[in-house]
Amino acid sequence: MAKRNGSELDYVRPVRRILVGGLILLCLGIFFLWRIDSPRVERFRANLIDRVVPSFEWASVPLAHFTGMIEDFQSYQRIYQQNKDLRRELQQMKAWKEAAVQLEQQNAKLLALNSVRLDPKLTSVSGLVIADSGSPFRQSVLLNVGARDGIRDGWATMDGLGLVGRISGVGQSTSRVILLTDAASRLPVTIQPSGQRAILAGDNSAAPSVDFLENLDSIKPGDRVVSSGDGGVFPSGLPVGQLTLGPDGRYRVWLAADYQRLEFLRVLRSHQGEVITDTGGLIVPPQPDPAAEAAPGEDATPQEGRADG
Repeated sequence: MAKRNGSELDYVRPVRRILVGGLILLCLGIFFLWRIDSPRVERFRANLIDRVVPSFEWASVPLAHFTGMIEDFQSYQRIYQQNKDLRRELQQMKAWKEAAVQLEQQNAKLLALNSVRLDPKLTSVSGLVIADSGSPFRQSVLLNVGARDGIRDGWATMDGLGLVGRISGVGQSTSRVILLTDAASRLPVTIQPSGQRAILAGDNSAAPSVDFLENLDSIKPGDRVVSSGDGGVFPSGLPVGQLTLGPDGRYRVWLAADYQRLEFLRVLRSHQGEVITDTGGLIVPPQPDPAAEAAPGEDATPQEGRADG
């Protein structure tokens, strides 16, 4: 058995050497054939190509498909990268869009603040709402303007639609605004067109109630409610809202101010107004001086003379 295997190896090795040598000679022959510059050899090469190449088209088909697969994969990679870039740009555009929408809303509210028609004598300071009370028992917001901006207690505040509240507490750089909906808020108002006077009383609801109505027959839902200016705290004629009839049968006011989106407020300078030092306290009008009402010719001397006599 071992002798048979050895004889087979002795037979295979010479055949392998002959095949390898023949292949090398064939390659060298083809190489030299393609390097010879002769018209006859050129025609031979052309005839050889015409006969051999068409018969090898079946071998070029897989190569063409493989090349196409590689190109498709590269194209897919480019499309995938472009898709990632587009998604990143879309996210950036969404962020810019959100910023643009917020700026547009802020611009609209500032324009609304400037479009409110007030008494030309009234000047104002615009402030940004930086916080709210967040309490169901106290309705107030905090502004980023304070004593350094000349803010005083009792001054009225408005948004671009109507009256919001009054200043109650002033710091150096901030001030607190009690809203008209706060339970401690009381505002003298006038109901138009009847001209009836009343008190707008906050009760921590979205629609404060109207108290001290004298003639219910002269008013109706939808009447316009403005500040009356009584007491000298608020200027008169500031828009407050519209009269409505609540579910409890009481007259209430749908406030004109947008309390859901309070971002900017105007603090109205009221130079002749009284200063409020007590929350909910009443402001008494100034009393006339008795000495100033005395007649110019009267004098305290005759009375003293009568007392002496």
